[in-house]
Amino acid sequence: MSLKHTCPGCGASLGYDGLCWKCKSRQERNMALSWTPEQIAERQKNLIQNVKRLAEMDDPELTDFWRLLGYRDAITPEIQRTALAAEVFYPCELYYCAPADVRDGLIVALLKTDNSPDAGNLMCCLAMQGDDKAMETLLELERNPRPWRKGLYVDPSIYAQCGGWTFDKEGRRTQLNFNICYPIVKGAPGETSPVRIGRLRKDSCPHCGGRMVDMLVLDGRDERLKFLGLDGILTATCCPNCVGFLKGPAFNRFTLDGVVEVFPSELFDGAEKMECYIRPEDYKALTENSFVLGQAPVPLFYGAACEDVNTVGGFANWVQDWEYTACPHCGKPMKYLAQIQWDTVFDCAEGTLYVEFCPECHIVSMQHQQT
Repeated sequence: MSLKHTCPGCGASLGYDGLCWKCKSRQERNMALSWTPEQIAERQKNLIQNVKRLAEMDDPELTDFWRLLGYRDAITPEIQRTALAAEVFYPCELYYCAPADVRDGLIVALLKTDNSPDAGNLMCCLAMQGDDKAMETLLELERNPRPWRKGLYVDPSIYAQCGGWTFDKEGRRTQLNFNICYPIVKGAPGETSPVRIGRLRKDSCPHCGGRMVDMLVLDGRDERLKFLGLDGILTATCCPNCVGFLKGPAFNRFTLDGVVEVFPSELFDGAEKMECYIRPEDYKALTENSFVLGQAPVPLFYGAACEDVNTVGGFANWVQDWEYTACPHCGKPMKYLAQIQWDTVFDCAEGTLYVEFCPECHIVSMQHQQT
């Protein structure tokens, strides 16, 4: 049965009159990208005047914050200083690369608190600030835990990961994300690209019998992708039907000439088989999409600011908590590479696929999160 309405932007069938959520998100993003300097300044001023509304997740302040950060990279030290003075510690991204005086204020607040949730929030903020002194503080708290540590599930080194980095017990720092971000956008018919989402394979999934798919193929030799440090092709392969039902991420090893070795996997419930819910038309939509790599980089939180864009590099829009996989070969935390929003590549799918890789072992992990 067909739905009564169609989206005037893309023609999708809808049960209501108006734009579909994807076209509405694109419309709102384009609006933010077209803001004049005066409009940006007006929203920055409103944030400063009403910064406490951020912690309460009120609009328009919260929405303006994400648009300023994700689309315009326009969160200023003045906004950060005002938030610190008002003791606003959410969202933690508010403090990304904050100046030294703000960092010192966060450290004072963290060392003063005896409340576990507050300590967790402050560690996230300090992780987003992310300089050497921030790391020294978190390292000291890992070596000499405060009483509030008993009320938290993980160590400060895990909280550091929300800022895109972590450290080991010897104080060696590891960067977990890239400080460059490119969008994956809809291209023209036949347009060539060093990035491809969805390439159908001949082999089948051992769990559901559905087709395996190279979910992400990228050529690191393209000038735009040189920041990845890959002198060849990375391929991330999984079963799109089962990747969300596995006991842990899906893994594969890749060679720079395009060869893939898929690692064995287990379903989370211990079963050996499951039904394949992906229809032939879904495979067709997934593997015949027109996504290409954008021509210019975007702000690092571009992909974290909305739920309808796919990106390479930068920060992810984690549906749940950030999750950096340990490499199954060397044990080191893997590096965040890309995110693919499932419902941008075929209908009736939810959540996000996060792709990470170990640059040393040439192993990829793919994990699914959804609300």
